[in-house]
Amino acid sequence: MKRSAPFKILFATAALSIASMAAAAPVCTKLPQAKWLTPAQMKAKIATMGYRDIKVFQVSGSCYEIYAHTKDGKRAEVYFNPVTGAVVQNNID
Repeated sequence: MKRSAPFKILFATAALSIASMAAAAPVCTKLPQAKWLTPAQMKAKIATMGYRDIKVFQVSGSCYEIYAHTKDGKRAEVYFNPVTGAVVQNNID
């Protein structure tokens, strides 16, 4: 009976580790930041794609990440390849 407590702690730690990995940003590029589009260039490209009301623009791992609205007014969390500006992952509500 007393051995079950360490196993519960181990299981909880493993579950939290897996959950945090699932929430991590995708891999968008392996190139160094010196090769990336500047934030201003990327913001201009994002605007031409129709995203508006950008609430967050940040570097997330090897990606540019935004929280914004689509041209249809839906909320979006989008990860971009910072070298090409291509969408890598798009989560729309």
